[in-house]
Amino acid sequence: MPVHNNDIADIFNEFADLLEIKRANPFRIRSYRNAARTLTGQSRNISDMVREGDDLTQLPGIGKDLAAKIKEIAETGELSKLNDLKKELPDDLSKLMKIPGLGPKKIKVLFQDLGIASVKSLKKAAQGHKLRELEGFGDKTEQNILGEIERIEEEIKKHGGKERIKLFRAEQIAEKYREYLEKHKEAEKIQVAGSYRRRRETVGDLDILAVCGKETGLMDHFVGYEDVEKIISKGKTKSSVLLRAGFQVDLRVVQPESYGAALLYFTGSKDHNIAVRKIGVGKNLKINEYGVFKGDRQIAGKTESEVYKAVGLPFIEPELREDRGEIEAGQKGNLPRLVELGDIRGDLHMHTRYSDGRLTIKEMAEAARNKGYEYIAVSDHSKHLTVANGLDERRLAEQMKEIDKLNQELKDIRILKSIELDILEDGALDLPDEVLKDLDLVLCSVHYRFNLSLEKQTKRILKAMDNPYVNIICHPSGRLINERPPYEVNMEKLIKSAKERNCFMELNAHPDRLDLNDIYCKMAKKEGVKVAVSTDAHAQNDLDFMRFGVGQARRGWLETGDVLNTRSWKDLSEELGR
Repeated sequence: MPVHNNDIADIFNEFADLLEIKRANPFRIRSYRNAARTLTGQSRNISDMVREGDDLTQLPGIGKDLAAKIKEIAETGELSKLNDLKKELPDDLSKLMKIPGLGPKKIKVLFQDLGIASVKSLKKAAQGHKLRELEGFGDKTEQNILGEIERIEEEIKKHGGKERIKLFRAEQIAEKYREYLEKHKEAEKIQVAGSYRRRRETVGDLDILAVCGKETGLMDHFVGYEDVEKIISKGKTKSSVLLRAGFQVDLRVVQPESYGAALLYFTGSKDHNIAVRKIGVGKNLKINEYGVFKGDRQIAGKTESEVYKAVGLPFIEPELREDRGEIEAGQKGNLPRLVELGDIRGDLHMHTRYSDGRLTIKEMAEAARNKGYEYIAVSDHSKHLTVANGLDERRLAEQMKEIDKLNQELKDIRILKSIELDILEDGALDLPDEVLKDLDLVLCSVHYRFNLSLEKQTKRILKAMDNPYVNIICHPSGRLINERPPYEVNMEKLIKSAKERNCFMELNAHPDRLDLNDIYCKMAKKEGVKVAVSTDAHAQNDLDFMRFGVGQARRGWLETGDVLNTRSWKDLSEELGR
């Protein structure tokens, strides 16, 4: 069985988790996490690179030691060092790291004092009020941990007992499977539908539709895919498999005359489809995955546009199909002209070697220029975030001088002087105004004290927004998808206050965040607050995350004019004026 990039990254992350629990050298831990991030961002399969003898040390942040470990995993599917560590520590301990409020220090205490090595045993101990007796815990911590476990269980229950995976991981699975299917000689059309096509931030399974000359040959090809662990069912027009990653994929073969109707049906959402069918009933039409029928006669279904036209609607983009007003907007001719990836003219949030990025300013600028961008904002962390080697006043001044020099040297791209400032607990900013006034752009973020009350957290961010030099509030809810819930904050109040202060909200395009979510993007649009879609890139490949941000922006009904970084530098500089 081939080992894929995410498999290697998962092993490195698990190794880092267990090292963290053992309180190993933080730089060693960070090197494994950075390596995992590098691997997931690679478009080329690392196992192929190993087989072909490529030099892995040419990848960002990969030295000889890490390259040797990557080679070992690619060839054996295992890491001996991790296996050795698991003999010392139960591997389920790493799963406890996913529970907000539990860091390596607390997990070590739980394991040593109570023998807790799984989420199940942790829940039982919390319910029995055993955690509050431990050093560093207490009643409130115990309640919070139990609440987080129940929240995670409720999320899984809500999705039919299946844990949904992040869109980025789903994309890697889907596109590789799609390419494999398209190579079959009988395949004519292959399309991945479902929540994946709607660009939801998490995906529960994959629905693939196909039109082909003969049915049986493609089905044999489908179930013969290298990552298939179990064939759930196999038929002439439908088959289901379970992949090694525990992810279910269904393939449906449809006739050309039904392809559009089937694509609409299996793309969903369920609520959107019900709304379309309801309109059809009012016109004496029957709509299903086979087509649009008037009596026994099929009148449409070859394309999605045909189906929509039959019920008096224009084509509705997949990202809008959530029954959140898109039907009514279509009936009135008010559907948005959604922003597209090609509309983006720059990236306003990225990191370099000055803090926790992996490339120089020049390397990031050249990578952005190769994508056709007109500008980038270099926004390294400020001094409070010591774990990310944040910049103090002196180092920021040095960086600004380097940017001035590079702007004289580089052609066709402008580097903006920026910073990602920590918002301190009381709402103060991490650097003084006399430093901020010389920057082109100031970003602000909450990076710690996520457990403040709704009132205090909201007040904290509002105070930061009061500063006349602040332009953008980054990843405004602080969530990490499937890992950390958003902190409590009155987002509606933040968005309305941003309008009053001529501030902007970031849609962080990193697939772990996608923050703002689609609901708040739509709210920002309604309030007239522009959104910066930025990648938070720490390496060259991270710049490609822009596609996830644009997908989220489209789900939030954002048009070109609603997105800050679709503007030229001249227009952007006017927008940034406070």
